[in-house]
Amino acid sequence: MAWELMRKKKKTRWVILSSSQMCPCVQQPCSTPPSAPSPQSGTVKKTGNEWTALAHIITAVIGSGVLSLAWSIAQLGWIAGPITMLCFASVTLTSAFLLCNCYELIDQHGMITNRHGSYLDAVQSILGNRNAWFCGIIVRINFIKLGIVYTITSAISIRAIQKSNCYHNDGHEAECRYSNTKYMIIFGLVQALVSQIPDFRHTEWLSIVAALMSFAYSFIGSGLSLAKVIDNGEIKGGIGGWPSRNAGKKVWSVAEALGNIAFAFPFSVIFLEIQDTLKGPTEKATMKKASIMAVCTTTFFYLCCGGLGYAAFGTKTPGNLLTGFGFYDPYWLVDFANACVAVHLVGGYQVFSQPLYAITEKWLRKKLPQNQFFQVDYNLKLNKHLPALRLSFLRVIFRTSYVAVITGIAILFPYFNQVVGVAGAINFWPIVVYFPVEMYLKQKKIESWTTKKIVLRIYTYVCLVVILFAFVGSIRGLIIARFT
Repeated sequence: MAWELMRKKKKTRWVILSSSQMCPCVQQPCSTPPSAPSPQSGTVKKTGNEWTALAHIITAVIGSGVLSLAWSIAQLGWIAGPITMLCFASVTLTSAFLLCNCYELIDQHGMITNRHGSYLDAVQSILGNRNAWFCGIIVRINFIKLGIVYTITSAISIRAIQKSNCYHNDGHEAECRYSNTKYMIIFGLVQALVSQIPDFRHTEWLSIVAALMSFAYSFIGSGLSLAKVIDNGEIKGGIGGWPSRNAGKKVWSVAEALGNIAFAFPFSVIFLEIQDTLKGPTEKATMKKASIMAVCTTTFFYLCCGGLGYAAFGTKTPGNLLTGFGFYDPYWLVDFANACVAVHLVGGYQVFSQPLYAITEKWLRKKLPQNQFFQVDYNLKLNKHLPALRLSFLRVIFRTSYVAVITGIAILFPYFNQVVGVAGAINFWPIVVYFPVEMYLKQKKIESWTTKKIVLRIYTYVCLVVILFAFVGSIRGLIIARFT
């Protein structure tokens, strides 16, 4: 088959088209574009609805954090544990409602002057460059730490499958020891490949698969815990949680538990990216509806997984419900649940990494506008019945290098609960509380010393104190785990 090659200039792509697609009487390709336009062009057709938004949010929220919630409740007890979860769910939903108002920038005449396609764009547009500089650092740290946590968790889950089979074949007392390193490398290779998906809008199918996987392993974890409670004939645990004669040790374990719960909830950092995929003109109402559905659903699953896990194991609750081997049988079901975790984290990694890729690649293209290496995409269409495959040397090199660095850091710090605690606390307050509140106050032009402003300020400072406590405790736990 003959091939025609057309090179387009800046902000366009290389397109490879078969001769059957060429107009018979001209030397140029027919007007039908081979693929969707670039997101940077501003002409991308938005097809999202509340269900695709829900899939993105579920993929972002129900992740590796759910596996540590039973351990977190074990530190807090039957009263403080569920109440803490409900409080974090309320903070997350409040953040979502505040951010809904930040998507559109409206002038004094009530006209929409801009739409913010990312969290960082909103901060820069509403709060200015100084806040945007600080927010940019925090947002990038958030994406990086999530990649590290997901790499660690996926490796632990894959290793747990191998250990489960070993225990099944050789007995529960067998020496079944396997390294996490090779599984982290395998996960990194998969992510390097999946990261070539061009942009966030093209991850809808991956988010749907990942969301289904998250429901699957949450159901399995809850079901296995319930079966163990029935088998025990009692509900374990106590009001005060994990008992300790050392008050200091108890305090620090509570701080780690708060960090773990903080990690399990937020999706604020990708909220506006999700809203930007929705069909207009009802993006705000659709996103509010999807947020309510998502937070209620995830909170229910979290209470089930965390509560039933604590009821099953009490003070011996493992740090990771599915890989701590409180469950040995049925081994095939435990294996399937851990496989669901690994598949889910492939999608979760992309939901949080795609915005970082977009930010960095946009910056590189802006800094080097004449460099064809950074500006040109290649659309490879091998068959008229198949969608075009968009390739870019920039994506291949940058994204593969990024995944390699994240994998290397995860190999150095493979400590699940401690890393999850630090990850949850490190930027929860600025991303979920501070910036949404400040943008809302600025957008709505709320005056000082009004009731609404005073309430929001108190809310901001209370959250700050809680998160600082969680952050210090989690850092302490990570240092102890690394050097002992």
